[in-house]
Amino acid sequence: MDITIHTSFLPHDDPDESVAFYRDVLGFEVRQDVGQGKMRWITVGPVDQPSTSILLAPPAADPGITDDERRMISEMMAKGTYGWILLATRNLDAVFEQVQAADAEVVQEPTEQPYGIRDCAFRDPAGNHVRIQELR
Repeated sequence: MDITIHTSFLPHDDPDESVAFYRDVLGFEVRQDVGQGKMRWITVGPVDQPSTSILLAPPAADPGITDDERRMISEMMAKGTYGWILLATRNLDAVFEQVQAADAEVVQEPTEQPYGIRDCAFRDPAGNHVRIQELR
């Protein structure tokens, strides 16, 4: 079998802030930006990995979601418990400094974990938990 991860989903509540974070802070390229206003589906990804993307999407656009579910999604996003992603880099300290300098909310500074990895964590503008692992 030949299966790859093509696109992962993260919600956004402000497409412009999300684009600024993923493009300007993390250095991802914007590959598609479809829709208008807050109802935009934006595909971003690392420049050197054209076949791997993140889809930044309005979380409650599905017509099958109830008003109660929309409220729950908004509450979970505000707490940072709705969306998350794990990224990796060879230079964790440099990435941490760059993201911290952009005033992203720091969840955890670079830390050597007891299970053998070194990582840090931030929240993106939508509240998504972004954990970055150091490749060794």
